[in-house]
Amino acid sequence: MARPLIGITTSDAKSQLAWWFDWFAVWRHGGRPLRLSPSRPKPKHLDGLIIGGGDDIEASLYGGEVQLDVRLDLARDELELNLLERFIPQHTPVLGICRGAQLINVHLGGTLDPDIYTTHEGLKRRRTVLPRKTVDIVGASQLHRLLGVTWCRVNSLHHQAVNRAGEGIDIVARDRDGLVQGIESRDHDFLIGVQWHPEWLIFNRPQQRLIRALVAAAERHQLGITR
Repeated sequence: MARPLIGITTSDAKSQLAWWFDWFAVWRHGGRPLRLSPSRPKPKHLDGLIIGGGDDIEASLYGGEVQLDVRLDLARDELELNLLERFIPQHTPVLGICRGAQLINVHLGGTLDPDIYTTHEGLKRRRTVLPRKTVDIVGASQLHRLLGVTWCRVNSLHHQAVNRAGEGIDIVARDRDGLVQGIESRDHDFLIGVQWHPEWLIFNRPQQRLIRALVAAAERHQLGITR
């Protein structure tokens, strides 16, 4: 059987190093990575989908206040919302990474905290690809089952976060500051978002289990198997 086709969204300008980590994370666990960006051809079919990390999401999409000092990619917002609208009803497995978790929540009617450092007084600034932040995971959640741990150390490259959960979404992980770090859908077999970047944690077993679980779910979807 051919490797399941996993679409990974990026900006047109994403660095080759960042894309290599995306590519490798999927390939090493048996998937066939396909880069998706606004200027690239749109796929007719996917077995799985990763909404990747990147720039901020346009505030009007979730009723937030306009931020003047942030980077936006409106074409990418449109691409990813269209992909979610198309593939979620097909029960295609979807993993949202950082911005991707936020985008999933927005797509389902949720809201974002536009800048955690202005809304949470005294919050320590962390911006690193190294696992320096502790996240607690809700027991009996799908994310807990897939990672196999009740807490983990993760990296942190964000200044926005999920605020109000979207329709059918459960908040299943928070960091020790109380910020949302993981979400999942009650209505789909595999629709999960994490605020960190598991693709950068190539030697971290729980994080690699998450990528492997996405590829495994994509294989089942390829075969027409649902849980």
